[in-house]
Amino acid sequence: MNLTNMYQRPGFLLRRTHQISAAVFENACAGVGLTQAQYGAMTVLASEPGIDQSRLARALAFDKVTVLRVLRGLEERGLVAREVSASSRRQMAVQLTAAGKRLLKKAEAPVHAAYEQLMAPLNEAQRKQLIGLLQTLTDSLGEQARATFVPLQHG
Repeated sequence: MNLTNMYQRPGFLLRRTHQISAAVFENACAGVGLTQAQYGAMTVLASEPGIDQSRLARALAFDKVTVLRVLRGLEERGLVAREVSASSRRQMAVQLTAAGKRLLKKAEAPVHAAYEQLMAPLNEAQRKQLIGLLQTLTDSLGEQARATFVPLQHG
């Protein structure tokens, strides 16, 4: 295989795109001090206060070690609180603190700016097509992932 072929492989391009996406997000959110993982966790917690750590991990497609690392960092900053779940003593329930809610609100503008910067090279049709293709890949091949993804249902 020559380099041109390697550089055009989906895995290479997806990994490189993820690197760029993370950098764009972290640059835009430097003022609020959030990573993509932290923002994702806080967004789920805002939607599901008191969710247990296992459901949170599945809702983000994180493994248990990653979700624990993210939560510890947020907890050290006073943005989330963990306590033994009322429904199961073996689970930890997690929720945003008042400071966490304020920071999540403050992050809305830089998160939107990061999204717009990442998607700027694409027109509206290309944006929809990209999201559709990525959704098709993740829906079709998700069972091969190392971390389970179970989206939260809201009615």
